[in-house]
Amino acid sequence: MQLWTDLEQVPPGFGPSVVTIGNFDGVHRGHQAVLDRILRLARGDGASAVAVTFEPHPSAVHRPESAPELITGLEDRLALMERTGLDATLLVHYTLDFAAQTPEEFVSRYLVDGLRARTVVVGHDVRFGKQNAGTLATMVELGGQHGFEVVAIEDVGDSAGDGHQRWSSTAVRALLAEGDVGQAADVLGRPHLVRGTVVHGDARGRELGFPTANLGDITGLVPADGVYAGWLRRGTSATCASLATPADEGARGQEEILPAAISVGTNPTFDGVERRVEAYVLDRTDLDLYDQTVVLEFVAHLRPTLRFDGIEPLIAQMNDDVARSREILRT
Repeated sequence: MQLWTDLEQVPPGFGPSVVTIGNFDGVHRGHQAVLDRILRLARGDGASAVAVTFEPHPSAVHRPESAPELITGLEDRLALMERTGLDATLLVHYTLDFAAQTPEEFVSRYLVDGLRARTVVVGHDVRFGKQNAGTLATMVELGGQHGFEVVAIEDVGDSAGDGHQRWSSTAVRALLAEGDVGQAADVLGRPHLVRGTVVHGDARGRELGFPTANLGDITGLVPADGVYAGWLRRGTSATCASLATPADEGARGQEEILPAAISVGTNPTFDGVERRVEAYVLDRTDLDLYDQTVVLEFVAHLRPTLRFDGIEPLIAQMNDDVARSREILRT
């Protein structure tokens, strides 16, 4: 996938293209369905499949006090978008100046002159341009003026079971806030992940026989406090292991994927006040992960954070957490 961080980086004469526009936070199954749609349209029309996305999130510019926490950091968002097979992504630096463009200016500059769009795929609730004045009807009208087709797509979701759940970033955030990483994975189409650098902690886990990797500089939405079964990945691959393809085998050969019990919380047994994310790699006391970037994938919620009256009941519970993690992860 080609990545352009400025419209000037788009090669002269690029196109024609099939384009979609969005934040794609989480790259959940709804996003994947949209990207798959533009891929199929592009392949059937001899065009390139292109996504236009934004950094930072527009809400962080217009309403920073109420902007949503991002499900995935930028590195993982782009890597997950690449997994879908996109030919290119245009990453737009979102500013107030950019937002001041009229709908006509945005379409003319980015979609027509920049990407030579033949088809534009958007949702029925699309909004673009100054004060979000552009709507689906606006896009259709501009498509008629500039010679591109507009394909409007419906919301998608899982209608199986009790009712219809829309696949959306809002739904994922709500599930993670409850610690329901299993349901979140159903919407995402993969385990939820966070990325961070391993930093020095209190070494209390090592003293108890469960040395943990403490994460700092975390990107990605940290789920509710509690203990989880999951995976720790370290190595050169920047993408989600559950989305790997045969072409990734070389990169995966340089990556370790290790079963882990993951703790999120303040460690109330020791009167902790700082919220931390730490992972114990099952049955491994020999790992030196300090200063390495790792990815944690959350597979299942085991229990809430608890306060224990002493070390012995804490160690007993940790042994149970490890046993349950091993069973869930089948290691």
